[in-house]
Amino acid sequence: MKTLLALEIQQFYLPKPFLWDLRTPTILPTIIKNQSQNQPSSTWELQANAKGFASTPPATAKENAANKNSNKNNNNDDEQIPQVVFERMIARILVSVGVPLATGLALLHLFGIAKEQKLWDVPLWLPFLTTFITFGASTLGIAYGTLSASWDPEKKGSFLGLEEAQRNWVEMWKEENDGQW
Repeated sequence: MKTLLALEIQQFYLPKPFLWDLRTPTILPTIIKNQSQNQPSSTWELQANAKGFASTPPATAKENAANKNSNKNNNNDDEQIPQVVFERMIARILVSVGVPLATGLALLHLFGIAKEQKLWDVPLWLPFLTTFITFGASTLGIAYGTLSASWDPEKKGSFLGLEEAQRNWVEMWKEENDGQW
Protein backbone atom coordinates (compact mmCIF):
# COMPACT_ATOMS: atom_id res chain seq x y z
CA MET A 1 0.00 0.00 0.00
CA LYS A 2 2.91 2.33 0.76
CA THR A 3 4.19 1.73 -2.75
CA LEU A 4 0.90 2.84 -4.25
CA LEU A 5 0.81 5.95 -2.12
CA ALA A 6 4.41 6.78 -3.00
CA LEU A 7 3.56 6.78 -6.69
CA GLU A 8 1.30 9.79 -6.33
CA ILE A 9 3.59 11.94 -4.17
CA GLN A 10 6.73 13.21 -5.86
CA GLN A 11 9.84 12.77 -3.80
CA PHE A 12 13.17 14.50 -3.91
CA TYR A 13 16.22 12.36 -4.40
CA LEU A 14 19.54 13.42 -2.93
CA PRO A 15 22.37 11.75 -4.84
CA LYS A 16 24.95 12.38 -2.09
CA PRO A 17 24.24 10.10 0.91
CA PHE A 18 25.07 10.88 4.48
CA LEU A 19 28.51 9.88 5.65
CA TRP A 20 27.36 7.25 8.14
CA ASP A 21 25.13 5.41 5.65
CA LEU A 22 26.93 5.00 2.36
CA ARG A 23 24.68 2.28 0.93
CA THR A 24 21.18 3.75 0.83
CA PRO A 25 20.16 7.00 -0.85
CA THR A 26 18.19 9.51 1.15
CA ILE A 27 14.65 10.29 0.11
CA LEU A 28 13.01 13.33 1.62
CA PRO A 29 9.23 13.71 1.85
CA THR A 30 7.71 16.43 -0.25
CA ILE A 31 5.35 19.14 0.74
CA ILE A 32 1.82 18.24 -0.27
CA LYS A 33 0.47 21.00 -2.46
CA ASN A 34 -3.03 22.28 -1.94
CA GLN A 35 -5.09 21.34 -4.93
CA SER A 36 -7.28 23.96 -6.43
CA GLN A 37 -11.00 23.40 -6.25
CA ASN A 38 -11.19 23.00 -10.02
CA GLN A 39 -8.99 19.90 -9.97
CA PRO A 40 -10.69 16.77 -8.69
CA SER A 41 -8.81 14.98 -5.95
CA SER A 42 -7.68 11.50 -6.84
CA THR A 43 -9.23 8.66 -4.91
CA TRP A 44 -7.79 5.26 -4.27
CA GLU A 45 -10.01 2.28 -5.02
CA LEU A 46 -9.12 -1.33 -4.44
CA GLN A 47 -9.11 -3.40 -7.60
CA ALA A 48 -9.82 -7.13 -7.64
CA ASN A 49 -7.26 -7.90 -10.35
CA ALA A 50 -3.60 -7.05 -10.44
CA LYS A 51 -2.54 -4.45 -12.96
CA GLY A 52 -1.84 -6.05 -16.32
CA PHE A 53 -3.64 -9.30 -15.56
CA ALA A 54 -7.26 -8.20 -15.84
CA SER A 55 -9.18 -9.46 -18.84
CA THR A 56 -11.30 -6.30 -18.86
CA PRO A 57 -10.44 -2.78 -17.72
CA PRO A 58 -11.53 -1.95 -14.17
CA ALA A 59 -14.99 -0.45 -13.82
CA THR A 60 -15.56 3.05 -12.56
CA ALA A 61 -17.47 3.84 -9.39
CA LYS A 62 -20.64 4.69 -11.35
CA GLU A 63 -20.50 1.38 -13.21
CA ASN A 64 -19.93 -0.48 -9.93
CA ALA A 65 -22.99 1.17 -8.38
CA ALA A 66 -25.09 0.32 -11.44
CA ASN A 67 -23.88 -3.29 -11.38
CA LYS A 68 -24.68 -3.62 -7.66
CA ASN A 69 -28.22 -2.38 -8.21
CA SER A 70 -28.77 -4.73 -11.15
CA ASN A 71 -27.23 -7.68 -9.26
CA LYS A 72 -29.73 -7.27 -6.44
CA ASN A 73 -32.47 -8.13 -8.91
CA ASN A 74 -30.50 -11.03 -10.46
CA ASN A 75 -29.70 -12.68 -7.11
CA ASN A 76 -33.29 -13.82 -6.80
CA ASP A 77 -32.62 -16.27 -9.66
CA ASP A 78 -30.07 -18.19 -7.54
CA GLU A 79 -31.36 -21.08 -5.51
CA GLN A 80 -31.37 -20.54 -1.78
CA ILE A 81 -30.31 -23.37 0.54
CA PRO A 82 -33.23 -24.33 2.79
CA GLN A 83 -32.60 -23.71 6.49
CA VAL A 84 -33.02 -27.42 7.34
CA VAL A 85 -30.35 -28.42 4.81
CA PHE A 86 -28.05 -25.62 6.00
CA GLU A 87 -28.29 -26.76 9.63
CA ARG A 88 -27.71 -30.35 8.55
CA MET A 89 -24.56 -29.30 6.67
CA ILE A 90 -23.24 -27.29 9.61
CA ALA A 91 -23.78 -30.19 12.02
CA ARG A 92 -21.95 -32.61 9.69
CA ILE A 93 -19.10 -30.13 9.14
CA LEU A 94 -18.66 -29.67 12.90
CA VAL A 95 -18.51 -33.43 13.44
CA SER A 96 -16.29 -34.21 10.45
CA VAL A 97 -13.83 -31.46 11.42
CA GLY A 98 -14.05 -31.83 15.20
CA VAL A 99 -13.55 -35.58 15.54
CA PRO A 100 -10.22 -35.79 13.65
CA LEU A 101 -9.00 -32.57 15.25
CA ALA A 102 -9.81 -33.80 18.77
CA THR A 103 -8.25 -37.19 17.96
CA GLY A 104 -5.04 -35.54 16.79
CA LEU A 105 -4.80 -33.32 19.86
CA ALA A 106 -5.53 -36.27 22.16
CA LEU A 107 -2.83 -38.38 20.50
CA LEU A 108 -0.29 -35.57 20.81
CA HIS A 109 -1.17 -35.24 24.48
CA LEU A 110 -0.84 -39.00 25.02
CA PHE A 111 2.53 -39.06 23.26
CA GLY A 112 3.70 -36.23 25.51
CA ILE A 113 2.57 -38.02 28.68
CA ALA A 114 4.20 -41.28 27.56
CA LYS A 115 7.49 -39.47 26.95
CA GLU A 116 7.38 -37.50 30.24
CA GLN A 117 6.57 -40.59 32.33
CA LYS A 118 9.24 -42.55 30.43
CA LEU A 119 6.70 -45.25 29.59
CA TRP A 120 7.63 -45.23 25.92
CA ASP A 121 10.28 -43.36 24.01
CA VAL A 122 8.03 -42.09 21.23
CA PRO A 123 9.92 -41.81 17.94
CA LEU A 124 9.94 -38.28 16.58
CA TRP A 125 8.27 -39.23 13.30
CA LEU A 126 5.16 -40.65 15.01
CA PRO A 127 3.70 -37.34 16.30
CA PHE A 128 4.45 -35.76 12.91
CA LEU A 129 2.66 -38.56 11.08
CA THR A 130 -0.38 -38.55 13.37
CA THR A 131 -0.59 -34.74 13.16
CA PHE A 132 -0.38 -34.87 9.38
CA ILE A 133 -3.09 -37.53 9.10
CA THR A 134 -5.54 -36.23 11.69
CA PHE A 135 -5.25 -32.53 10.89
CA GLY A 136 -5.38 -33.33 7.16
CA ALA A 137 -8.55 -35.34 7.71
CA SER A 138 -9.91 -32.41 9.67
CA THR A 139 -9.41 -30.04 6.74
CA LEU A 140 -11.08 -32.49 4.38
CA GLY A 141 -13.98 -32.62 6.84
CA ILE A 142 -15.36 -29.33 5.57
CA ALA A 143 -15.88 -30.70 2.07
CA TYR A 144 -17.09 -34.07 3.32
CA GLY A 145 -19.52 -32.48 5.77
CA THR A 146 -21.05 -30.42 2.99
CA LEU A 147 -21.26 -33.25 0.48
CA SER A 148 -22.43 -35.95 2.91
CA ALA A 149 -25.49 -33.99 4.02
CA SER A 150 -28.71 -34.71 2.22
CA TRP A 151 -29.55 -31.73 0.02
CA ASP A 152 -33.22 -32.72 -0.04
CA PRO A 153 -35.09 -30.97 2.81
CA GLU A 154 -37.52 -33.89 3.25
CA LYS A 155 -34.86 -36.62 3.50
CA LYS A 156 -32.62 -36.83 6.53
CA GLY A 157 -29.97 -39.07 4.97
CA SER A 158 -27.85 -41.89 6.38
CA PHE A 159 -25.60 -41.78 9.44
CA LEU A 160 -22.27 -41.58 7.59
CA GLY A 161 -23.70 -40.00 4.44
CA LEU A 162 -21.67 -42.02 1.94
CA GLU A 163 -24.58 -42.41 -0.48
CA GLU A 164 -25.39 -38.71 -0.25
CA ALA A 165 -21.74 -37.78 -0.80
CA GLN A 166 -21.62 -39.85 -3.99
CA ARG A 167 -24.88 -38.37 -5.25
CA ASN A 168 -23.99 -34.78 -4.32
CA TRP A 169 -20.51 -35.06 -5.85
CA VAL A 170 -22.00 -35.96 -9.23
CA GLU A 171 -24.66 -33.27 -8.86
CA MET A 172 -22.10 -30.60 -8.00
CA TRP A 173 -19.90 -31.35 -11.02
CA LYS A 174 -22.93 -31.64 -13.29
CA GLU A 175 -23.98 -28.09 -12.34
CA GLU A 176 -20.39 -26.88 -12.82
CA ASN A 177 -20.11 -28.44 -16.26
CA ASP A 178 -23.55 -27.16 -17.31
CA GLY A 179 -22.48 -23.63 -16.41
CA GLN A 180 -19.38 -23.80 -18.62
CA TRP A 181 -21.05 -25.00 -21.81
